[in-house]
Amino acid sequence: MSIVIPAYNAAKTLRLCLASALAQTHRPLEVIVVDDASTDGTPETAAEYPCVVVRQPYNQGVSAARNSGAARARGEVLFFLDSDVALAPDAVAAAVRLLAADPGCGCVYGVYDREPLIDDGPVEVYRTLHLHHALSRGTGQTATAVFALAALPRRVFEQVGPFDVTLRAAEDDEYSERLLAGHGIRLSGAITGRHDEADRLLPLLSEQFRRARLLRRSARNRLRKDALVVNRASGILAAALTLATLPLGPVAPALPVFFLLAFAAADPPLARFVWRERGPAFLVYFVVVHFLVHTALLAGAAAGLLPRKAGDS
Repeated sequence: MSIVIPAYNAAKTLRLCLASALAQTHRPLEVIVVDDASTDGTPETAAEYPCVVVRQPYNQGVSAARNSGAARARGEVLFFLDSDVALAPDAVAAAVRLLAADPGCGCVYGVYDREPLIDDGPVEVYRTLHLHHALSRGTGQTATAVFALAALPRRVFEQVGPFDVTLRAAEDDEYSERLLAGHGIRLSGAITGRHDEADRLLPLLSEQFRRARLLRRSARNRLRKDALVVNRASGILAAALTLATLPLGPVAPALPVFFLLAFAAADPPLARFVWRERGPAFLVYFVVVHFLVHTALLAGAAAGLLPRKAGDS
């Protein structure tokens, strides 16, 4: 087992990530940190630990960093771990066990914990709870792999090929499509890790807008019936109708209010989960931020449908 950690300006979280990788109950053969031309001391931080440090000559993105780490790795299983994730102690053991039990499984990946890696405030708690719940209810066979904490046999990686270095977004979805051509993908709650999420609202909304703008790149994977679902279609529709009816507010104020309430009620299991974890007051906050996130997603998706100029990313 080789753990491959792509890292770019990851000094804030890398120590926690590496400490977790080196404390696994199933000890990895090696831990490889691929520094993607960081400017914040990331390679120096990595050098404090008994790991291999590979330095990219210039910033090339996470796909190229993962490929560089895989090329250097000696293990029969590659465990890709993002530098802002700290694994539970038995995560690697669970991945090895799951892959051994199912030869047809080409990739197994895990669930983010319900607690953030570093609690920097309510925005981060919102995002952590949302992703934990989305991943937890998606366990089993799936069409979408998330390579923030994912393992696959070396033979599968060699068959499928490297990550597409031309992509700076949606690289997981593109790789998932190639995986599915001959292998299964499994999401398992036995593999867990605490993740450091966005902790400020504007950066979170900007990230969601950017990702949604590029959705057409991953549409084939996201439209599969067993694709990972992060946001329910009913919630997206209710948010869209709320925004669409806002101009009618002066003459028909009940319409946007109705659709906003429909949005709040669109995902009862998620609402119950947030209530149990943080209480009713935080649930209100959660719904407000969730609506703003959906607004950013809808705006990004709309922007992605517009014709692009040459060179736009």
